[in-house]
Amino acid sequence: MSKKKAQGKKNHKINKIEQTDELLTGRGGLNLFVRYLDKINIMSLLLLPMFSHLQKSKKGVAVKEILKQILCLFLDGTSIHLTHFDRLKKDPAYAAVIESSSEDMISSHTAKRFFRKFTWPLVRCFRHIHIKFFQWRLKITKPEAIILDLDAMVMDNDQAEQREGVKPTYKKIKGFNALKLTWKGLIVDAIFRSGEKHSNSGSAAKVMIQRVVKAIRQGYDSDVPIIIHMDSGFMDQKLFKVCEKLGIGYICGGKLYTDIKDEMAKISPEDWETYFAPGKNKEDRMWEYKEFEDQRGSWDESRRAIFTRPMSEDGQLLLPFTRPCTVIYTNLGKGYAVDEQLRNHQMEWLLTTYGIIYCYHDRGCSELTFRGFKDFGTEQLPFQKFILNAGFFHLMVLGFNLYEAFKEDVCQGEISLTSYPETLRRKIIDIGAKIVRTSHKNILKLSKATFASLNISKLWTRSNNPPIFQLA
Repeated sequence: MSKKKAQGKKNHKINKIEQTDELLTGRGGLNLFVRYLDKINIMSLLLLPMFSHLQKSKKGVAVKEILKQILCLFLDGTSIHLTHFDRLKKDPAYAAVIESSSEDMISSHTAKRFFRKFTWPLVRCFRHIHIKFFQWRLKITKPEAIILDLDAMVMDNDQAEQREGVKPTYKKIKGFNALKLTWKGLIVDAIFRSGEKHSNSGSAAKVMIQRVVKAIRQGYDSDVPIIIHMDSGFMDQKLFKVCEKLGIGYICGGKLYTDIKDEMAKISPEDWETYFAPGKNKEDRMWEYKEFEDQRGSWDESRRAIFTRPMSEDGQLLLPFTRPCTVIYTNLGKGYAVDEQLRNHQMEWLLTTYGIIYCYHDRGCSELTFRGFKDFGTEQLPFQKFILNAGFFHLMVLGFNLYEAFKEDVCQGEISLTSYPETLRRKIIDIGAKIVRTSHKNILKLSKATFASLNISKLWTRSNNPPIFQLA
């Protein structure tokens, strides 16, 4: 290379680092969520009426501002520790991107004082919030049938010392055991419980089902078919009767009692029927099943039951001793009100044995909601007192539901609706931006590459024109 060409070549190496007073942030996409949160108007219509009494003095930070910053902390995901508020308080660019003044940025002490004001009546109000949120999403999506999943979620706090409610769980770790009812990624209702509680402990599941069914009938559609998935931990005739009285369907996993296994062993191979799981190659997963009527010793009537056993997985036949057999109990096809509702909505296929097995196997998708929730928030709760952790947990649930709604209303088309929170953070939230203040306006500036690749104009329009939250 000639000397002249060498001298004309640009130097691409960084030779020096300097600081700047410009407002630069790596969380530029967080503003889309803040705009969305403001425009749906859930704060004014639902949250502030329930939380406004927590602010005793007008001198402090407004409750609306505290709630916004806590919800942004959850979605940001950099750190769930309350001490992270102390670092954010020193970052004027973060304050600008979430549309807050530097004076209103809360510290960890402010957040702790906020949670210490929580009472049990206020914590119980969260369940009202979750159900109202669910009704809002039903009105937007307008499903022809509602299939809910009831399950218990263990939150691992095994390393916690002297924390109220942290007790040994059925997973042989210490923690909390929350009862949740979910629907298409949303948490419809939740109860924060200590670790020793089993799935169907007390009357919690019964009351939860009654509350949610009433909310659907009154706030959405009085004739929509409702079906609830449950695992074997909820196999209880009392719970079945509640569903039957409400006119809804249930599909519940059962326990493999010895008498059932003995009866199934007597059935000749040619009497078994075959079920292929939907997929690219139907031979990948194959089950054999047998339908029968079963009445446990404490039951006053028999119920429809289906015994299933997997025969292959990933195209490979399974040996008999490796087959995890299951029993499914249901009231579908037994003449309850839900049967006629399904027929009226052209969904009578759910009354067939094939439909029931397919619906029960779809529980795996519902359980992914728990994984998404833990990815969004944390299992390790910050406080020693149980009531404070209950408040923190329910705010996480609210934040998670808002994240799911934001993903559907604003980010649809740019990321998959089944994406986990970490994916949304990396693709939408964690984008570099510059905040410029000029002519009494605040302007968020992004690079041309980011603007084009994420279709920011469309996301900005959607976040400013979302479906408005409405009380049922």
